[in-house]
Amino acid sequence: MEYGIIISLLTLVGLEVVLGIDNVIFISILSGKLPPEQQKKARRIGLLLAMLLRIGLLSIVSLIMQLKQDFFTVFGHGISGKDIILISGGLFLLYKSTFEIYHKMEGKPAEKTKKFKVTGFTQVIIQILIMDMVFSIDSIVTAIGMVRVIWVMYAAIVISVVIMLFAAEPISKFVNNHPAFKMLALAFLMLIGFALVSEGFGIEIPKGYIYFSMAFSLFVDILQMRMNRKHSQSVTPH
Repeated sequence: MEYGIIISLLTLVGLEVVLGIDNVIFISILSGKLPPEQQKKARRIGLLLAMLLRIGLLSIVSLIMQLKQDFFTVFGHGISGKDIILISGGLFLLYKSTFEIYHKMEGKPAEKTKKFKVTGFTQVIIQILIMDMVFSIDSIVTAIGMVRVIWVMYAAIVISVVIMLFAAEPISKFVNNHPAFKMLALAFLMLIGFALVSEGFGIEIPKGYIYFSMAFSLFVDILQMRMNRKHSQSVTPH
């Protein structure tokens, strides 16, 4: 296995896990409306449905990505089915990431689950399925923006869902305690969205540049987190 493929897989798994926390949170909120003995089962079914939806959606998108015949021309550049997926997916990621960043900066988290009225286990599973469909879109578009090797996309989706299945609570707690990581992931989404739109119009940004910028930003964020921790310990009265 090539070294670059391993880096791509690990990077995509990490990003999918962080971005999947919102999915886990919504599943937890919906399953929390059930009796305690049914909540764990509902969470597991919800995450398994999320994995199946992502795999199914990725299969469909992968087929469309193979359509390389131009449908029309924009500014002298032929637009194929693959380009349409890249451009529309990139615009979706740009919208989703800026929308989420705005709400986090303004302190107005979107509480979508207030719309749902829960009457039983089946209704909860149906509502979880609907939420999974919404979250699957940005997950798949992110995978396409990061790598082009199809088995890496499938592997990253399965691994990330398995990780969330067994470590959803501690991961969710960590991200909630360190919101900068979620903000960083949303910034990565903006970068990936821009790269997808650029590639759709025939200007491909080398993946190495994207990986380096993500790694460097993560490194700076970790340093900042350690510095804040040391500062808080130094000012804590003994």
